Formats: sequence, C-alpha cells, structure tokens
Amino acid sequence: MRRVRTIIQKEWAEVFRNRMVIFTVAFLPLIMTALPLGILFGTRDAMVADAINTEMPSELVGSMCPGSLSPGDCFQVFLVSQFMMMFMIVPVAIPVTIAAYSIVGEKTTRSLEPLLATPISTIELLLGKCLAAVIPATLATYAAFGLFAAGSWLLVSNKALLAALLDARWLIAIFLEGPLLATMSVTFALMISSRVNDPRVAEQISMVIIVPVLAGFFGQMAGLFVLNRQLISIISIITLALDGLLIYLATRLFQRESNLTRWK
Repeated sequence: MRRVRTIIQKEWAEVFRNRMVIFTVAFLPLIMTALPLGILFGTRDAMVADAINTEMPSELVGSMCPGSLSPGDCFQVFLVSQFMMMFMIVPVAIPVTIAAYSIVGEKTTRSLEPLLATPISTIELLLGKCLAAVIPATLATYAAFGLFAAGSWLLVSNKALLAALLDARWLIAIFLEGPLLATMSVTFALMISSRVNDPRVAEQISMVIIVPVLAGFFGQMAGLFVLNRQLISIISIITLALDGLLIYLATRLFQRESNLTRWK
C-alpha cells in the first residue's frame, strides 16, 4: 500500500494544479446541490394541491409520499426526486476530469517511462490512479449531499416532508451508487487514457460515460420509469458488475511495453 499511497500523492500534486480540475471539484457539486434546493425553495409556498393530479403520476403517490403528507408536499417530493439522476453527475464527471489526464498526461510530459521503470506492478499503478480520482469525487458527492440535507432542513419545517425528501432512495444513491459510478467512470477514463496520446481527446471520449446518467434523467422526466429504492438497488448491482468487468479490461489493456515505446 505504500506504493499506492505514493501514486495517489503524486497524482494529487499534479492534477490539482489544473484550474479546470479545481473548478469541477469545487463548483459542480454546488451547482447540482443548488438545483433541487432551488426547486424546494421556489415551491415552498406554492399552491400546488391540484398539481399532483395533472403533473405527478398517480402510482407515485404511495411509493414516494407517506399518507401524512399533503398533495402539495408530495408534489415537492416528486419535483426534487427528478433531480436525483442529475445529482449523480457529480461522482461521474469529477473523476473523469482527473483520470482522463492521468496516463496520457504522463506520456506528453515524458514522466511515464521512469514511472513504469520502477518496481511498481500494473495493479498497484492502476489502483493508485483510480483511488486518486475516486476519493475526491466521493468526498465531493458526500459533501454536496450534506449541503443538500442541511439546506432541506433549513427550508422545510414539516418533519414528515423532510424524511420523505431524504429517504432511502437518496441514501442508496449517494452512499452506494455514487462510489460505484465514480469507480466505473475512472476505470473507463483510464482505459481511454492509456490508448490515446492527446489529453483533450482522452477527456472528450471519457465524457461519454455521462450519457447513461443523462438518459436516466430524461427517461425519469418522461415518466418511463419510477426511480424507487428497488430500482436504485438493482442499478447498483449492475454498476458493481460493470466495475468488475471494466477493472479486468483496464488491467488487460494496459500494456507497459506498448506505453513505453508506442507513444514516443
């Protein structure tokens, strides 16, 4: 683990000198937190008792809202829940920004050759680079959720409504699916970074990983599915399986000799 820690420290020392990375880590979570809080603030005094009959599918009333909530409160829960998928962009976009530059950046600066000449194994190298991107993304996601929870507590006086806003769906999405998504995006970005020789190309291709999250957001907005705790749990299991597959592929695709000679 000492070698892995060394890789992590090296990555952070290099990556966080990039202003774009700092901007993404600092401001993207704030933006994604402000969206649901803005919805909550904007509808706190709105007369939406009848909106549930026209805007909110009737089958969601029982799954999202306990019987103690009014139709207006239930509509607030429905609106805020729509942005849960958008919130998941945080653990996807932040690590991509960090990891996409990870290997290809060392190719362009000629620092990859001395690194690969050390006794460090491929697994240790990829693990260190993966954790260097996953840890900041996960911490940023947790911090953003903490701000969302604190903001909701300040804006909502109804404890039943607050409990519905911060129910198991959010907890599973943030604390389980968030790190899994971060691992998936990092592993994918490392695979791309090891196969190209331009940092901008690596970042642009790696951003494709955000497409499924956006598709989920628009699918939920269109009413194609209900994002409940069962569906989030199933998505987490699928993401875990994809993580294992991508980690295996990343290890197989990373060829030390090729990276030393092909991209000179």
